[in-house]
Amino acid sequence: MPTVPPIRPAQIAIAYHSGYGHTARQAEAVAAGASAVPGAVADLVPLDELTDDVWRRLAAADAIVFGAPTYMGSPSAVFKAFAEASAAVWADNLGWRDKIAAGFTNSKAMSGDKLNSLVDIAVLAAQHGMIWVGLDLYPGWAESTASIEDLNRLGSWLGAMAQSDADLSAEKAPPETDLRTAAALGSRVATVTLRHLRGSLAA
Repeated sequence: MPTVPPIRPAQIAIAYHSGYGHTARQAEAVAAGASAVPGAVADLVPLDELTDDVWRRLAAADAIVFGAPTYMGSPSAVFKAFAEASAAVWADNLGWRDKIAAGFTNSKAMSGDKLNSLVDIAVLAAQHGMIWVGLDLYPGWAESTASIEDLNRLGSWLGAMAQSDADLSAEKAPPETDLRTAAALGSRVATVTLRHLRGSLAA
């Protein structure tokens, strides 16, 4: 019977911007979910300053989970600057080709047009030749007997969404259910990345 070849740890980078700390908590939850998968290692990569170290860590990653707050219906300006700067990676023979990709976002409104931000992020990943992984959870809080504590209470599949009341600090928002949903995304990305690496070795 053929054996599965051994693989090195899967490197999961969480590349994110956070304006007031709420999206940073979401990023930390994604990292925790990824790290909980045996054989995966998470690396939180803030995008506030686009140093050589940031690009090096993203180049070394097997998967990149992109995250940004949703401001005025799209990702933050800091994240957009990162997306534009990544054109240098794109121009270098699609440097992120075949890496696993995923995304998450946070806003103060229940909707806040967060889907538009996730679409922006998914298109960025597609232009880099990456392989997108969505959220594999049924929608929560979608029946009369359901609870606000349900996973995926905001009903997103493209990526993980979170909602933070505008008058609450990052210590109190987003709520635990949204952080658990972000962790579920991190776990799925790590699992899919490990399978992808095994498949690459066996091919």
